[in-house]
Amino acid sequence: MRLKDYRDDLLKRLEDPHYAADYLAQVLAEKDGAAFLIALKDVVEAGGGMGSLAGRVELKRPSLYKILSKNGNPTLATLQEMLKPLGLRVSVALDKAA
Repeated sequence: MRLKDYRDDLLKRLEDPHYAADYLAQVLAEKDGAAFLIALKDVVEAGGGMGSLAGRVELKRPSLYKILSKNGNPTLATLQEMLKPLGLRVSVALDKAA
């Protein structure tokens, strides 16, 4: 029996904006900024990659790589700009635990 390639399967699922939104929300809930940047990079790759995104936003591809690197620290404005062409946006929700 051959196992599915996890990464290929993940990227296929992330093509669905609803799945991508849930994926990012779950990773964000873990409060691990580095993990969130990796997840965001996965979503960007599933959405056509850095080159495709760079063509749809006001950022160059090297800047996107830097923003999504291990030491990246995107601003809220940059995050919003990156998510919009992917069919996603930043939002605020009530915390049920509060």
